[in-house]
Amino acid sequence: MTTTGNDAGSVLRVLREDKELQARLDAELTIFNNRATGADDEAGLCVRVDDADGELVAGLTGWTWGGCAGINMVWVREDRRAEGWGGRLLRAAEDEARRRGCTEMSVSSFSFQAPEFYRRHGYLDTGRREGIPGGHVDHHFFKSLVTDPAAAVRLVALVELAPDAVETGQRYEDAVLGLLGRHGGRLERRQRTGDGRTEVHLIRFDTRAGYDGFLADPERVALRGELGDAAPTTRVLEVHEA
Repeated sequence: MTTTGNDAGSVLRVLREDKELQARLDAELTIFNNRATGADDEAGLCVRVDDADGELVAGLTGWTWGGCAGINMVWVREDRRAEGWGGRLLRAAEDEARRRGCTEMSVSSFSFQAPEFYRRHGYLDTGRREGIPGGHVDHHFFKSLVTDPAAAVRLVALVELAPDAVETGQRYEDAVLGLLGRHGGRLERRQRTGDGRTEVHLIRFDTRAGYDGFLADPERVALRGELGDAAPTTRVLEVHEA
C-alpha cells in the first residue's frame, strides 16, 4: 500500500483490494447510469451446472440492463469439457435474457480462451484490444437476440467530404448515421483523418432489408438532396471477418 496526502487533509491510498470501495462505487455508478439512461432494471444473470455430488461442473455469470445483456465469465470444469456444456450455458443465458426483454448480448474473450466458440454461436466481432500478456488479444463480440446473426450485413464506408464543405459534410454524416437505428443498423466505428476530409465508418445491419431500408429512407434522401454538389462521395465495401 502507498499513501499520499495534501493540504486539505485528504489521503490517497493505493491498495490491492478494497471490497467496501468496490461496493460503494458499484452503487454510486449504478445510480448515475440509471439517471443518465432512464433504465433502472439492472440485474445479475447466472447459470450453473452441478454434478450428482453437488460439485460445480460449469457456470456463467453476466447481467441484464435496459434491453441489453452481457456475459462476464464462462467456465467449464476440465474433466467435463467437450460435453457441450458451454453451448448449453450460452443458450440458457440467451433465453433468460430474451425473457427479460433483452434484444442483444455482448461478451469479450481473450484469444487464448474461446473466441471461436462465440463465433460458432452467432456472435459477431465488434473490436479487439492488442497488448494482452503473452502477445494475446482481447476480442469483443455482439449478438442480436431477435434476428438471425447469419443475416447480418457488415459494411466499411469510405467517405470523402467536399474540400469546400467539410463542416457541412460532417454534419450530414452525423445526421444520417443517426438514422441507422431505425433500420436495425449500428455504427461500430467512426474514424476521421486529421484534415477532417475523409471518414471511415464500420457499420452493421441486422438484415439486408434493413440496409436497403436505410438507403431508401426518405429523410436520408432529403438530407442528401439538400447538399447537392456538396454531398460527400462514399464508397461502400461489404466485409466479413478474415
